[in-house]
Amino acid sequence: MTTTSATEPQTAVTQGHGPSPDNPFPMEGFPQVCFIKNTISNPNIQVGDYSYYDDPEDSANFERNVLYHFPFIGDKLIIGKFCAIARGVKFIMNGANHPMAGASTYPFFIFGNGWEQAAPEPGEQPFKGDTEIGNDVWIGYEALIMPGVKVGNGAIIASRSVVTSDVPAYAIVGGNPAKIVKMRFDDQDIARLEAIAWWEWPVDKISAHLLDIKNGNLEALSAASCQWRTLKANA
Repeated sequence: MTTTSATEPQTAVTQGHGPSPDNPFPMEGFPQVCFIKNTISNPNIQVGDYSYYDDPEDSANFERNVLYHFPFIGDKLIIGKFCAIARGVKFIMNGANHPMAGASTYPFFIFGNGWEQAAPEPGEQPFKGDTEIGNDVWIGYEALIMPGVKVGNGAIIASRSVVTSDVPAYAIVGGNPAKIVKMRFDDQDIARLEAIAWWEWPVDKISAHLLDIKNGNLEALSAASCQWRTLKANA
C-alpha cells in the first residue's frame, strides 16, 4: 500500500466513465465477460453493478452455477459491486443440506407416494442463512462456495478452493477447506479501505480516482471519500 501523503488525486477526470453497468456484454466483441445483474431472473439472487462472470462457453447463464437454490427455502445469494467471478465458480445453497439427526440422511419425503410422512419438522432441516459476497471480491476458477458463507470486501478466493466458513475482508484464502493464506493489507489499512468504500461512490468519482484506486493511494482516497460523504450529507 502506498505511503504517499499527497491528498490530490493521481488522475484527472476522464472524458468517459467506463462501461454502462446495464450492458450485459460490456466488452465489444468479447461476450465471455458478462455483467451478471443483467441476466438474473431469480429474485433471490441479488448482484451489484459491474460484477462480472467470465466464461467463454456461456457467460450469460450465471444462474446455472447457483445450485440447490429452491424457492420454498427462501435463502438468498447476494453479491456486491465490482466482483470478478471466474469460470466454473459454484455456489451451493441451503437446499443441498440434509437432516443428520436421524438414522439416515436420505431425503425420503421428496419422493412422495407415502414417504412424505418423513418430511422434516420446522427447524430440522439445516439452514445456514444467506450467502453473501462483498464488494470488490475476486473468486478464482472453479471455486466452490458453501451455504451461508459470508465473504468480506476485497477478499480473494484462490482457484478450486472450497469455502466452508466466512472470509474476512481483504483476506486471500485457498485450499479445501479454504484457509487464510495471508491478509492483503495490515489491520489499519483494511479499516481505512472499509471506511473509504470507494465502490459506493458515483461512477464519475470512481473514474476520477482510478489511479488512486489502482495504486492504493489511501490518503487521496480517504480525502475523496470524506469530501463525497460531506456533500452527500448536505445535499
